[in-house]
Amino acid sequence: MSDPTPPDGRPGSRVLTRRRLLATAGGGLAASLAGCVGGSGGSSDGGSGDNENGSGDDGGGSGDEPYGGYLSDATGFDGSVADRAGEAEVTVAVGVGDSGYGFGPAAVRVSPDTTVVWEWTGAGSRHNVVDEDGGFESEYYASEGATFSRDFSEPGVTRYYCTPHRNLGMKGVVEVVEG
Repeated sequence: MSDPTPPDGRPGSRVLTRRRLLATAGGGLAASLAGCVGGSGGSSDGGSGDNENGSGDDGGGSGDEPYGGYLSDATGFDGSVADRAGEAEVTVAVGVGDSGYGFGPAAVRVSPDTTVVWEWTGAGSRHNVVDEDGGFESEYYASEGATFSRDFSEPGVTRYYCTPHRNLGMKGVVEVVEG
């Protein structure tokens, strides 16, 4: 089927038809959504989900901001790190803050061989927990009391986020330190 004749009758001028409008809008929408639902671009080492930044420091590198500024826009992060070193199990709440789009605490320091348990509060709709480097990914949960756990055995920094709320600042860090 050929394009309809433009109202001005000039060859080469184009008319915006419903089909052309929908095709253009659909393509733009698909491109926009690709950024929302795409992977983190990280790689998985097939290990336990522990990440090392390779620098031997606390993951910094951006002035005074811990973890290279990864948490600079994280919901509820005030620059402090909850020191839970020496505890065998640590709980991080999923769905904290006024909007329910945060982790609490956003940054936690643990010893090797610690189990971190993420526990859903039921606030802020459904969430998941995804390792930036692809080492782990939980299911989506919305119910209060749902849990996901991970064992951290090697020193290093693991950066994680909630897929649908990452751009709202729902990010966190687990730092594993010796001593």
